[in-house]
Amino acid sequence: MRRALGLLALAALGALLVWAVTGLADFGHPRGPYATAGVDLMLKERHVDNTVVGVTFDLRGIDTLGEELILFCAALGATLLLRSQRGEGRAEEAAERSEAERPRIPPSLRAAGAYLVGPTLMLAVYAIAHGYLTPGGGFQGGVIAAAALLLVYAAGQLVAIERVRPVALVELAEAVGAAAYVLVAIGGIVFAAVAMGNFLGFGTEGSLISGGTIPVLNAAVGVEVTGALTLILTEFLDQARLRHSRS
Repeated sequence: MRRALGLLALAALGALLVWAVTGLADFGHPRGPYATAGVDLMLKERHVDNTVVGVTFDLRGIDTLGEELILFCAALGATLLLRSQRGEGRAEEAAERSEAERPRIPPSLRAAGAYLVGPTLMLAVYAIAHGYLTPGGGFQGGVIAAAALLLVYAAGQLVAIERVRPVALVELAEAVGAAAYVLVAIGGIVFAAVAMGNFLGFGTEGSLISGGTIPVLNAAVGVEVTGALTLILTEFLDQARLRHSRS
């Protein structure tokens, strides 16, 4: 019965998806004035080349604040729930026991995981730092940075994970990123008389110093997303190691 209901629900969702896609506007012909007006506003008045990031952190900056706080609360909830299920120090003991099984991991996988950590982190920094100039952004860069942790895990460096993600520093990064976004929103009220209003110079279009508060918000989101996803991933990895050590 569950399988039949699941297939029926998937079929209904698939039909709705096809219906929605067939109703999309043709490429290059958006409906409504806001699509083209938003692009012109970001390019001419905000000096932001990546108009998607400009819209995310300017026109709908309040919505982005809510999304960031949702991720913050999700990471906090996952951490509290998973840590309450284990005793203090048990995750580290499980990691050390799992390190003994490292020779079972294929050498090619260990080498690929180890060598890709550095380039992955550099790509994450680039995606965050240039997110308002080229394709990328704080959300994307934060996900890439957190993915470097999975590469360490794939390389079999389970004990090294504790050095890659010092828990106190990761928790601090998540809190600082979320707080920075809130402070910029409050700064708009204080200095520009409107929440999320720009109170910095827009700079020169195409340079790193451009976009007003948009680069600041982009960096804050990058730090917060990196910290939140790293916390969530490591808590799940700790939980998986504990289950494996019991079996």
